[in-house]
Amino acid sequence: MAEQIFASPIFIEYILPFVLVFTLIFAILQKSKLLGDNTKQINSFISLVVGLILIAFPFSRDFVVLLMPFLAVSVVILFVFMLLYGFIWHKRGDVLHKGVKITLGIIFGLAVITAVLIISGYWEPIYEFLFKREDAGQVWVNVILGIILIGAILAVVLPRGEEREDKEDKD
Repeated sequence: MAEQIFASPIFIEYILPFVLVFTLIFAILQKSKLLGDNTKQINSFISLVVGLILIAFPFSRDFVVLLMPFLAVSVVILFVFMLLYGFIWHKRGDVLHKGVKITLGIIFGLAVITAVLIISGYWEPIYEFLFKREDAGQVWVNVILGIILIGAILAVVLPRGEEREDKEDKD
């Protein structure tokens, strides 16, 4: 029974967008105090009108309905990344070297991106584009040479450890 209610087109296309927009507009008006202090009734009335206008126009309603799954997935991906980031960059008991933290951060970031690509079904086209084309070897040689070139430029431009400490002492 509950599945039928939550999967109902009326619930998905009218009730949820209305509640979402009403809540967001009300929260923005309350927090910004745009209309002054102690104006809950006015803020709720304006939120009600904006919510009703939203569900009255199919284009705007459909836009909100189609955008919310993207928002939910994006927030979950961001949460997973921030959780992994918190494991690496926690402040208590700093036992990892800064270079190890950066390396783990890059590895975890790439792992999250790869997981999202695999789950969404975009991994195969990207994999085929990068590795299964005839000229893929030439592309990778150019990419590796570009990375080496950027690394060499950064090695020349950025100060070394002793120079960096001397520069920080002068500042």
